This record gives sequence, C-alpha cells and structure tokens, in this order.
Amino acid sequence: MKFFGIAGHSGMGKTTLLERLVPEIASRGLVVSLIKHSHKHIDIDRPGKDSYRLRESGCKEVLLLGNDRWALMHELRGDAEPSLDDLLDRMQPCDLVLVEGFKGGNFPKLEVWRAAVGKPTLWPKWSGIVALATEHEADAPMSPLLPGLPQLDLANIPTIADFVLANASGR
Repeated sequence: MKFFGIAGHSGMGKTTLLERLVPEIASRGLVVSLIKHSHKHIDIDRPGKDSYRLRESGCKEVLLLGNDRWALMHELRGDAEPSLDDLLDRMQPCDLVLVEGFKGGNFPKLEVWRAAVGKPTLWPKWSGIVALATEHEADAPMSPLLPGLPQLDLANIPTIADFVLANASGR
C-alpha cells in the first residue's frame, strides 16, 4: 500500500484539493482511502444514540454498521495517539492512502499554499514536503534552503495526481 500526505495551514484548501484529487485518482482505476489527523476533539457519534451511550459507558471500541457504511470508533482514554504506521496497518487494502496531517512524519507531502490566506509556508520547517501546490506558481515564495522545490498549479488536478502517484511512499 502506498501513501502520500497533503499538508497546509487551516484555510489553505486541503479538503477542496482532496475532493478533486480523489476522483481523479479513482478514475484511473485505483482504490483511494484517507487518514485525516485533527488536533481538535472529534465525535462522529451523537449523544443519545445507542452507540454513543455504549461508547460512553466504557467500551474501548464500538463498531457501528449501517446499510451504507460502517465506522470503528476507538477511544484513546488517555493512551497516546497511534502512529501513522499503526493506523495504516488498520486500513483495508487499497492502492493509495492520502494522509492529511501528521506534520511530524517524515513521508512525502504536498503543501497546499495560497498567498491570499496570509500565512507562511510550512516548509522548510515540516519534514517530508516535496512540492508546493499554489494558485499561481509565481506567487509561491522561494526558499534558499530548498531551491528547485516543485511548484504545482492547484487548478491542474491531473498533474497533481501524476505527482502524488509518482512520489507516494510504499510499505
């Protein structure tokens, strides 16, 4: 299974890019999955529902199965967050796992950067960033530490898909 990261500050358009990138890669006959790491408290369950009540009662894991999908909720209950490798091990077989987050991980990532947001790039501080995707290549800042960092046009999804597939890490 191969994996590749999408990175960027909040508001840069990572999800928008992923919404366009996933169907492009899938149209090539590949199965795509995603791991999203958030620093916020997340809850995909709703108070009052049976699964919520049972999870809150102390279950370590609750697997919820419906007509269209299933979800496994795992409570950390004070344990450390699992590593990316641990999460990848839990994924069903697929051709590519796109990873949003895990800024400390040393795996290939594409940074989504928009000048209009007014924030600096994450590179060179984040490890693994191998290219920058931006609205206008000329707007991208140049770094003396990473000369020649590929800069991709956010509007050119087929080119971004080619780059992701060519640079994805294998396991």
